[in-house]
Amino acid sequence: MKHIKIWQEHPILEVNNLTVVRGNYVAVDRVSFQIFPGSNTAIIGPNGAGKSTLIQAILGLIPFQAGEVKFLGRNINQLGKRCQALGYIPQKLNFERNFPITVGELISLGLPKSWFFNRKKRKTAVQSALVKVRLENQAKQPIGTLSGGELKRVLLAYCLVIPRQLLILDEALAEVDAKGEAEFSELLKNLQQDQGFAVLQISHDLDMVSRNCDRVLCLNRHICCQGEPSKTLSSENLEKVYGSSLTRYFHSC
Repeated sequence: MKHIKIWQEHPILEVNNLTVVRGNYVAVDRVSFQIFPGSNTAIIGPNGAGKSTLIQAILGLIPFQAGEVKFLGRNINQLGKRCQALGYIPQKLNFERNFPITVGELISLGLPKSWFFNRKKRKTAVQSALVKVRLENQAKQPIGTLSGGELKRVLLAYCLVIPRQLLILDEALAEVDAKGEAEFSELLKNLQQDQGFAVLQISHDLDMVSRNCDRVLCLNRHICCQGEPSKTLSSENLEKVYGSSLTRYFHSC
């Protein structure tokens, strides 16, 4: 039975007046928004707009100079076990291609430490995650032999090997070809409908955002506009965000 999206009163992620300064440059300027359960929100904007900086600050990977970030009602730096409800797929995964780790072993790293000594439980969870991303026969494949699209699906399986409430994707499909991008986007959409987790993703593909997302944040250091894609992705709003690069960005996919 598929999950029925229900907008709840309380957000799972709250970003309030977040400001990030890098050197003497204000990369993110007083950004505020909320993410609700079951929603799919895209962050769009030109290169250098602060999109990845915003994501990294939300995740606690870099410091921020003002504002606050709350996940499930708690400060992002005080999550404890609640951190397990949050999954993250980076833009790039830098690793040695010859590193001796298989797909199944990588996914198992996403399991709680308490599962370490229960081999059967670990194997079942990993295989279930691989089935979700349509890679059920590749548990023993070395990760260095995967295509770009397959690697992103493995990272998605890593995120979903235990239940999550929010997945954050930092341009996760930047190095994936058009076919792999379409397959991943459709897979993510179906899994979200089935499991009900929320998604916050950076994307340059405005067509995908229009098709799959129910909310969009237009960022150029600050939030220029936000709302439903059908209303927010107007020519006027896009020109505010992208300026003279509007046409190039609108048609990139």
